[in-house]
Amino acid sequence: MDAAAKTSSYDPAAVADSPEEQVQASTSAVGTAVAADDKKAAPKPNRQPVRERKDDKLKIFSGTANQALAKDICDFLSLPLGQSYHTQFSDGEIYVQILENVRGSDVFIVQPTCDPVAHHLMQLLLMIDALKRASARRITTVIPYFGYARQDRKDKPRVPISSKLVADLLTTAGADRALVVDLHAPQIQGFFNIPVDHLFASPVLVDYFRKLNLPDLTVVSPDAGGVERARAFAKRLNSPLAIIDKRREEANVAEVMNVIGDVSGRSCLIIDDIIDTAGTLVKTVAALMEAGARQVYACASHPVLSGGAINRISQSALTEAVVTNTIPLSEAARNEPKIKVLSIAGLVARAIQSIHEETSVSRLFT
Repeated sequence: MDAAAKTSSYDPAAVADSPEEQVQASTSAVGTAVAADDKKAAPKPNRQPVRERKDDKLKIFSGTANQALAKDICDFLSLPLGQSYHTQFSDGEIYVQILENVRGSDVFIVQPTCDPVAHHLMQLLLMIDALKRASARRITTVIPYFGYARQDRKDKPRVPISSKLVADLLTTAGADRALVVDLHAPQIQGFFNIPVDHLFASPVLVDYFRKLNLPDLTVVSPDAGGVERARAFAKRLNSPLAIIDKRREEANVAEVMNVIGDVSGRSCLIIDDIIDTAGTLVKTVAALMEAGARQVYACASHPVLSGGAINRISQSALTEAVVTNTIPLSEAARNEPKIKVLSIAGLVARAIQSIHEETSVSRLFT
């Protein structure tokens, strides 16, 4: 095996040579000797704990897709990141090993299914299977970016509904629950036969733009399908709404047609869930500027940024594209001054804590 990746400094070679060393046992005994005649008169023992109680049944693991986010979540919860080992055989087969005891634990796996999508999805499935076979009490998949979500219906003859297939794969592998962020279509929750907690990155994004206090702000939906998302932003920012009417000729190619709404002399904020090739984004920016917009910002939860996206953003009239860290950015994206990254680690961490403690997750939306 080569190209090994670990989520801790744990030595996998030592595990392979001495598997019995993976298990650490600790025993404690407290005894009190009291004479039989003095039992009634003996004072009650002091039952205060010797040390603060630690919840060792909550464990968080990460695949290799976004370990930085997983570590930030663990820091927020004051937990160590679970120890696991990831590598590949020379023919590309993925190998996963969980390096600590999870029997009876409430386990969360942080793994967005981003590029390379098939690799990270398979790695997630193998981690679920490994944890299930290690007798974890409950396994929750934390998927900040749910890949294949754009294939959620049969819009052409003889095509798959890929998001339904992925949901079935996760359930079959042994996942008991899913925690996702900004699904491309909210109804994808119905594809799962397990409970799904659907988080929105909007609290983080709205807070950022509130602080910017942009003058004469208009929120813009880049297409008719995103109107509900944009309307929610507009309501929170107390701003009017505009819509872009476009015609999509083929995948990843869009033609902007009309701007519906008044944007002349105003600051515009384009709201979307994904920035992929940025083709739609830059054409929307151009249409808004032609309609007289003063400046144009954009925000999206998932910075896929494939193909020539970064170059398109750099050369566009866009003032700033604000994204979250559901997907780790490439070095080129990190160095692009027009791209701003906000962290959702605190939001996801609070959701994990609520799920573990069996309290309401909906409070995070208020």
